[in-house]
Amino acid sequence: MSPVFIPLCPDRLEKILQLREQLYRHEDLVYEPGDAPSLLRELMANPSFGALWLIEVEREVAGYLLLTMCYSLEFHGRFGLLDEFYVEERFRGQGIGTAALAFAEHACRGLGMKALRLEVTHGNLRALELYRRRGFAVAPRHLMTKWL
Repeated sequence: MSPVFIPLCPDRLEKILQLREQLYRHEDLVYEPGDAPSLLRELMANPSFGALWLIEVEREVAGYLLLTMCYSLEFHGRFGLLDEFYVEERFRGQGIGTAALAFAEHACRGLGMKALRLEVTHGNLRALELYRRRGFAVAPRHLMTKWL
């Protein structure tokens, strides 16, 4: 069963928000939908910001991935950030995550990007192992954020 990647469209916003809430629960993050619907509409209107795809397996939604575009001298110009990535529990362990990462890598290469970054919570050992198997390395620095 091969996953199919469906670009975000307006009639799928509600499903994405449901999956996003599941991701936040799974990662033990505080979920606040807030302005997510308007931000997703902005993303659809501005492909230069990135893209979101639903992951479908045999016509069932299995998850989603959100790839955003960033710029850094350290990463030789534009690079991808796999900002959100979620596969529903019942679809895990079937190669869907591996296929989704390959899809994201292919999308980045097609846009001339030299790197793909992502975040994973320290306790999500299963995802961490998947990322390591796909060639991702833990950065030797802390990622820090200040809300403005």
